[in-house]
Amino acid sequence: MVVSVLGCGRWGSFISWYLARSGHSVTEWGRAGGKAFNELKETGRNEYVELDERIDLTSDLEYAVKNAETIVISIKSQSLRELAREIEVYGAKNKKIVLCMKGLEENTGKRLTEIMLEEGYDKDKIAVWVGPGHIQEFTRGKPNCMVIDGYNAELVRKLADEFKSKLIRFYYGEDIIGSEVGAAAKNVMGIAAGILDGGGLCTLKGPLMARGAREVSRLIKAMGGNELSAYGLCHLGDYETTLFSEYSNNRRYGEDLYLKKPFAKLAEGVSTAKALNILADKYNVEMPISLAVYNIIYNGEDPLDELLKLFERKTVEEFKPSVKGE
Repeated sequence: MVVSVLGCGRWGSFISWYLARSGHSVTEWGRAGGKAFNELKETGRNEYVELDERIDLTSDLEYAVKNAETIVISIKSQSLRELAREIEVYGAKNKKIVLCMKGLEENTGKRLTEIMLEEGYDKDKIAVWVGPGHIQEFTRGKPNCMVIDGYNAELVRKLADEFKSKLIRFYYGEDIIGSEVGAAAKNVMGIAAGILDGGGLCTLKGPLMARGAREVSRLIKAMGGNELSAYGLCHLGDYETTLFSEYSNNRRYGEDLYLKKPFAKLAEGVSTAKALNILADKYNVEMPISLAVYNIIYNGEDPLDELLKLFERKTVEEFKPSVKGE
Protein backbone atom coordinates (compact mmCIF):
# COMPACT_ATOMS: atom_id res chain seq x y z
CA MET A 1 0.00 0.00 0.00
CA VAL A 2 1.19 3.53 -0.80
CA VAL A 3 0.66 5.58 2.36
CA SER A 4 1.27 9.17 3.35
CA VAL A 5 1.37 9.92 7.06
CA LEU A 6 0.45 13.51 7.82
CA GLY A 7 2.12 14.47 11.08
CA CYS A 8 5.61 13.67 12.32
CA GLY A 9 5.19 14.04 16.05
CA ARG A 10 5.30 11.19 18.51
CA TRP A 11 2.58 8.96 17.07
CA GLY A 12 2.96 10.03 13.44
CA SER A 13 6.65 9.19 13.41
CA PHE A 14 5.90 5.78 14.92
CA ILE A 15 3.19 5.01 12.35
CA SER A 16 5.60 5.82 9.53
CA TRP A 17 8.25 3.62 11.17
CA TYR A 18 5.76 0.80 11.65
CA LEU A 19 4.22 0.89 8.18
CA ALA A 20 7.61 1.12 6.44
CA ARG A 21 8.84 -1.91 8.37
CA SER A 22 5.62 -3.71 7.47
CA GLY A 23 6.41 -3.38 3.78
CA HIS A 24 4.35 -0.36 2.77
CA SER A 25 5.60 2.58 0.71
CA VAL A 26 5.56 5.52 3.14
CA THR A 27 5.79 9.28 2.76
CA GLU A 28 5.84 11.24 6.00
CA TRP A 29 4.82 14.89 6.02
CA GLY A 30 5.51 17.62 8.55
CA ARG A 31 5.32 21.39 8.43
CA ALA A 32 8.54 23.10 7.37
CA GLY A 33 9.99 24.94 10.34
CA GLY A 34 8.07 22.86 12.84
CA LYS A 35 10.06 21.42 15.72
CA ALA A 36 9.09 17.80 15.01
CA PHE A 37 9.87 18.03 11.29
CA ASN A 38 13.16 19.85 11.80
CA GLU A 39 14.33 17.28 14.33
CA LEU A 40 13.67 14.39 11.96
CA LYS A 41 15.19 16.19 8.99
CA GLU A 42 18.32 17.35 10.79
CA THR A 43 19.07 14.36 13.00
CA GLY A 44 17.23 11.48 11.32
CA ARG A 45 15.49 10.59 14.56
CA ASN A 46 13.49 11.85 17.52
CA GLU A 47 13.19 10.63 21.08
CA TYR A 48 10.94 7.77 19.98
CA VAL A 49 12.11 6.36 16.64
CA GLU A 50 14.87 6.50 14.09
CA LEU A 51 13.78 7.67 10.65
CA ASP A 52 13.73 4.55 8.50
CA GLU A 53 15.67 5.04 5.26
CA ARG A 54 12.67 3.73 3.34
CA ILE A 55 10.53 6.68 4.50
CA ASP A 56 10.23 9.67 2.18
CA LEU A 57 10.24 12.68 4.55
CA THR A 58 8.75 15.84 3.07
CA SER A 59 7.30 19.24 3.99
CA ASP A 60 5.46 19.42 0.63
CA LEU A 61 1.81 18.80 1.55
CA GLU A 62 0.63 18.66 -2.05
CA TYR A 63 3.21 15.98 -2.86
CA ALA A 64 2.30 13.95 0.24
CA VAL A 65 -1.42 13.95 -0.58
CA LYS A 66 -1.19 13.35 -4.31
CA ASN A 67 1.44 10.61 -3.87
CA ALA A 68 -0.78 8.45 -1.63
CA GLU A 69 -3.62 6.02 -2.07
CA THR A 70 -4.20 6.04 1.70
CA ILE A 71 -3.64 9.02 3.99
CA VAL A 72 -3.05 8.46 7.70
CA ILE A 73 -3.55 11.62 9.76
CA SER A 74 -1.82 11.90 13.12
CA ILE A 75 -1.85 15.48 14.39
CA LYS A 76 -3.39 17.34 17.32
CA SER A 77 -7.12 16.68 17.31
CA GLN A 78 -7.92 20.37 17.53
CA SER A 79 -6.08 20.99 14.25
CA LEU A 80 -7.96 18.38 12.22
CA ARG A 81 -10.63 20.65 10.76
CA GLU A 82 -8.03 23.10 9.50
CA LEU A 83 -5.95 20.34 7.93
CA ALA A 84 -9.02 18.74 6.32
CA ARG A 85 -9.68 22.01 4.51
CA GLU A 86 -6.03 22.40 3.61
CA ILE A 87 -5.64 19.00 1.95
CA GLU A 88 -8.97 19.12 0.14
CA VAL A 89 -7.49 21.24 -2.66
CA TYR A 90 -4.95 18.49 -3.39
CA GLY A 91 -7.57 15.81 -3.95
CA ALA A 92 -7.69 14.27 -0.47
CA LYS A 93 -11.42 13.58 -0.79
CA ASN A 94 -10.59 10.93 -3.38
CA LYS A 95 -8.26 9.09 -0.98
CA LYS A 96 -8.85 6.66 1.84
CA ILE A 97 -8.41 8.54 5.14
CA VAL A 98 -7.34 6.92 8.41
CA LEU A 99 -7.51 9.08 11.53
CA CYS A 100 -4.97 7.99 14.11
CA MET A 101 -5.71 10.39 16.97
CA LYS A 102 -7.76 10.11 20.13
CA GLY A 103 -9.77 13.23 20.79
CA LEU A 104 -12.93 15.26 20.31
CA GLU A 105 -13.38 18.82 19.08
CA GLU A 106 -13.26 20.72 22.34
CA ASN A 107 -15.78 23.49 21.57
CA THR A 108 -18.40 21.28 19.91
CA GLY A 109 -17.91 17.74 21.21
CA LYS A 110 -17.77 16.53 17.60
CA ARG A 111 -16.10 13.21 16.93
CA LEU A 112 -13.16 13.39 14.54
CA THR A 113 -14.94 11.53 11.74
CA GLU A 114 -17.87 13.92 12.18
CA ILE A 115 -15.49 16.79 11.48
CA MET A 116 -14.38 15.10 8.26
CA LEU A 117 -17.98 14.51 7.20
CA GLU A 118 -18.87 18.12 7.89
CA GLU A 119 -15.97 19.13 5.67
CA GLY A 120 -17.43 17.09 2.83
CA TYR A 121 -15.40 13.87 2.99
CA ASP A 122 -16.98 10.56 2.00
CA LYS A 123 -17.83 8.46 5.06
CA ASP A 124 -17.15 5.25 3.12
CA LYS A 125 -13.51 6.32 2.74
CA ILE A 126 -12.92 7.26 6.39
CA ALA A 127 -11.62 5.00 9.17
CA VAL A 128 -10.05 5.36 12.60
CA TRP A 129 -7.09 3.53 14.14
CA VAL A 130 -7.40 3.28 17.94
CA GLY A 131 -6.41 1.07 20.84
CA PRO A 132 -3.61 0.53 23.35
CA GLY A 133 0.12 0.65 22.88
CA HIS A 134 3.10 2.87 23.62
CA ILE A 135 5.79 3.62 21.08
CA GLN A 136 8.51 2.85 23.62
CA GLU A 137 7.13 -0.68 23.93
CA PHE A 138 6.45 -1.25 20.24
CA THR A 139 9.96 -0.25 19.22
CA ARG A 140 11.33 -2.84 21.66
CA GLY A 141 9.32 -5.50 19.86
CA LYS A 142 6.56 -5.78 22.47
CA PRO A 143 3.26 -6.49 20.67
CA ASN A 144 -0.22 -5.15 21.35
CA CYS A 145 -3.77 -5.22 19.99
CA MET A 146 -5.55 -2.36 18.23
CA VAL A 147 -8.75 -1.64 16.30
CA ILE A 148 -9.63 -0.26 12.88
CA ASP A 149 -13.18 1.08 12.76
CA GLY A 150 -15.24 3.05 10.29
CA TYR A 151 -18.52 3.42 8.42
CA ASN A 152 -17.59 0.98 5.63
CA ALA A 153 -17.05 -2.61 6.78
CA GLU A 154 -15.17 -3.48 3.59
CA LEU A 155 -12.69 -0.64 4.12
CA VAL A 156 -12.26 -1.58 7.79
CA ARG A 157 -11.37 -5.14 6.88
CA LYS A 158 -9.04 -4.11 4.08
CA LEU A 159 -7.08 -1.71 6.28
CA ALA A 160 -6.91 -4.06 9.27
CA ASP A 161 -5.73 -6.94 7.08
CA GLU A 162 -3.10 -4.86 5.29
CA PHE A 163 -1.79 -3.09 8.39
CA LYS A 164 -1.54 -6.15 10.68
CA SER A 165 1.78 -7.67 11.64
CA LYS A 166 3.34 -9.69 14.43
CA LEU A 167 3.74 -6.41 16.33
CA ILE A 168 0.11 -5.27 16.11
CA ARG A 169 -2.90 -7.57 16.00
CA PHE A 170 -5.84 -5.61 14.60
CA TYR A 171 -9.51 -6.25 15.21
CA TYR A 172 -12.37 -5.17 12.97
CA GLY A 173 -14.34 -2.41 14.68
CA GLU A 174 -18.12 -2.40 14.41
CA ASP A 175 -19.07 0.76 16.30
CA ILE A 176 -17.54 3.99 15.05
CA ILE A 177 -19.29 6.08 17.72
CA GLY A 178 -18.09 3.90 20.57
CA SER A 179 -14.58 3.54 19.17
CA GLU A 180 -14.10 7.29 18.82
CA VAL A 181 -15.74 8.36 22.08
CA GLY A 182 -14.13 5.55 24.06
CA ALA A 183 -10.66 6.24 22.68
CA ALA A 184 -10.92 9.94 23.43
CA ALA A 185 -12.44 9.55 26.89
CA LYS A 186 -9.75 7.20 28.18
CA ASN A 187 -7.34 10.16 28.16
CA VAL A 188 -9.57 12.00 30.64
CA MET A 189 -9.44 8.97 32.90
CA GLY A 190 -5.67 9.04 32.46
CA ILE A 191 -5.54 12.55 33.89
CA ALA A 192 -7.62 11.43 36.88
CA ALA A 193 -5.24 8.48 37.37
CA GLY A 194 -2.25 10.80 37.40
CA ILE A 195 -3.85 12.97 40.07
CA LEU A 196 -4.42 9.87 42.19
CA ASP A 197 -0.79 8.86 41.69
CA GLY A 198 0.40 12.32 42.69
CA GLY A 199 -1.79 12.24 45.78
CA GLY A 200 -0.62 8.79 46.84
CA LEU A 201 -3.96 7.10 46.15
CA CYS A 202 -2.95 4.77 43.32
CA THR A 203 -5.11 1.94 44.72
CA LEU A 204 -8.13 3.98 43.65
CA LYS A 205 -7.19 3.47 40.02
CA GLY A 206 -9.03 0.13 40.07
CA PRO A 207 -12.36 1.79 40.92
CA LEU A 208 -11.48 4.55 38.47
CA MET A 209 -11.20 1.94 35.70
CA ALA A 210 -14.54 0.37 36.55
CA ARG A 211 -16.55 3.53 37.15
CA GLY A 212 -14.84 5.44 34.36
CA ALA A 213 -15.73 2.79 31.82
CA ARG A 214 -19.27 2.72 33.17
CA GLU A 215 -19.90 6.43 32.69
CA VAL A 216 -18.36 6.37 29.22
CA SER A 217 -20.55 3.40 28.28
CA ARG A 218 -23.63 5.44 29.24
CA LEU A 219 -22.56 8.28 26.99
CA ILE A 220 -21.80 5.97 24.06
CA LYS A 221 -25.25 4.39 24.38
CA ALA A 222 -26.97 7.78 24.58
CA MET A 223 -25.15 8.87 21.42
CA GLY A 224 -26.43 5.82 19.52
CA GLY A 225 -23.40 3.56 19.85
CA ASN A 226 -22.89 0.18 21.50
CA GLU A 227 -22.23 0.64 25.21
CA LEU A 228 -20.09 -2.52 25.17
CA SER A 229 -17.48 -0.58 23.18
CA ALA A 230 -16.44 1.11 26.43
CA TYR A 231 -15.28 -2.30 27.65
CA GLY A 232 -13.35 -3.07 24.46
CA LEU A 233 -9.90 -2.20 23.18
CA CYS A 234 -10.73 1.42 22.38
CA HIS A 235 -11.38 2.33 26.04
CA LEU A 236 -11.03 -0.21 28.86
CA GLY A 237 -8.50 -2.15 26.82
CA ASP A 238 -6.36 0.99 26.68
CA TYR A 239 -6.53 1.67 30.42
CA GLU A 240 -3.35 -0.10 31.46
CA THR A 241 -1.46 1.84 28.83
CA THR A 242 -2.98 5.13 29.98
CA LEU A 243 -3.66 4.81 33.71
CA PHE A 244 -0.56 2.93 34.80
CA SER A 245 2.23 3.43 32.31
CA GLU A 246 5.17 5.74 32.90
CA TYR A 247 4.92 6.66 29.20
CA SER A 248 1.37 8.01 29.31
CA ASN A 249 1.30 11.74 28.65
CA ASN A 250 -2.18 12.11 30.11
CA ARG A 251 -1.35 10.25 33.30
CA ARG A 252 1.84 12.29 33.63
CA TYR A 253 -0.11 15.51 33.03
CA GLY A 254 -2.47 14.65 35.90
CA GLU A 255 0.39 13.79 38.24
CA ASP A 256 2.26 16.99 37.38
CA LEU A 257 -0.96 18.97 37.79
CA TYR A 258 -1.30 17.68 41.33
CA LEU A 259 2.37 18.34 42.05
CA LYS A 260 2.11 21.83 40.48
CA LYS A 261 4.84 21.02 37.97
CA PRO A 262 4.86 22.34 34.38
CA PHE A 263 3.98 19.89 31.62
CA ALA A 264 5.28 20.59 28.12
CA LYS A 265 3.92 17.71 26.02
CA LEU A 266 0.52 17.17 24.42
CA ALA A 267 -2.17 15.74 26.71
CA GLU A 268 -5.27 15.25 24.55
CA GLY A 269 -7.37 14.62 27.66
CA VAL A 270 -7.34 18.34 28.47
CA SER A 271 -9.40 19.23 25.40
CA THR A 272 -11.44 16.04 25.67
CA ALA A 273 -12.56 16.89 29.21
CA LYS A 274 -14.16 20.04 27.83
CA ALA A 275 -15.76 18.16 24.95
CA LEU A 276 -17.14 15.44 27.23
CA ASN A 277 -18.74 18.06 29.44
CA ILE A 278 -20.54 19.40 26.35
CA LEU A 279 -21.69 15.92 25.34
CA ALA A 280 -22.82 15.01 28.86
CA ASP A 281 -25.07 18.09 28.86
CA LYS A 282 -26.31 17.48 25.32
CA TYR A 283 -27.27 13.85 25.99
CA ASN A 284 -28.25 14.34 29.64
CA VAL A 285 -25.80 11.72 30.89
CA GLU A 286 -24.27 11.66 34.35
CA MET A 287 -20.44 11.64 34.02
CA PRO A 288 -19.10 12.55 37.46
CA ILE A 289 -15.45 11.60 36.91
CA SER A 290 -15.22 13.46 33.61
CA LEU A 291 -16.92 16.48 35.17
CA ALA A 292 -14.49 16.42 38.09
CA VAL A 293 -11.53 16.47 35.70
CA TYR A 294 -13.17 19.32 33.79
CA ASN A 295 -13.65 21.31 37.00
CA ILE A 296 -10.03 20.74 37.98
CA ILE A 297 -8.64 21.90 34.64
CA TYR A 298 -11.05 24.68 33.70
CA ASN A 299 -12.47 25.89 37.01
CA GLY A 300 -9.32 25.64 39.09
CA GLU A 301 -10.68 23.18 41.66
CA ASP A 302 -8.18 21.41 43.90
CA PRO A 303 -7.26 18.21 42.02
CA LEU A 304 -7.42 15.63 44.79
CA ASP A 305 -10.26 17.29 46.69
CA GLU A 306 -12.41 17.37 43.57
CA LEU A 307 -11.93 13.66 42.91
CA LEU A 308 -12.53 12.74 46.54
CA LYS A 309 -15.82 14.66 46.49
CA LEU A 310 -17.12 11.77 44.41
CA PHE A 311 -17.24 9.76 47.65
CA GLU A 312 -19.95 12.15 48.88
CA ARG A 313 -22.37 11.21 46.10
CA LYS A 314 -25.46 9.27 47.13
CA THR A 315 -25.35 5.49 47.05
CA VAL A 316 -26.93 3.95 43.95
CA GLU A 317 -27.09 0.58 42.22
CA GLU A 318 -23.75 -0.18 40.57
CA PHE A 319 -25.19 -0.51 37.06
CA LYS A 320 -28.00 2.01 37.35
CA PRO A 321 -28.52 3.79 33.97
CA SER A 322 -27.92 7.25 35.42
CA VAL A 323 -28.98 10.55 33.87
CA LYS A 324 -28.19 14.03 35.16
CA GLY A 325 -30.20 15.09 38.16
CA GLU A 326 -30.81 11.58 39.49
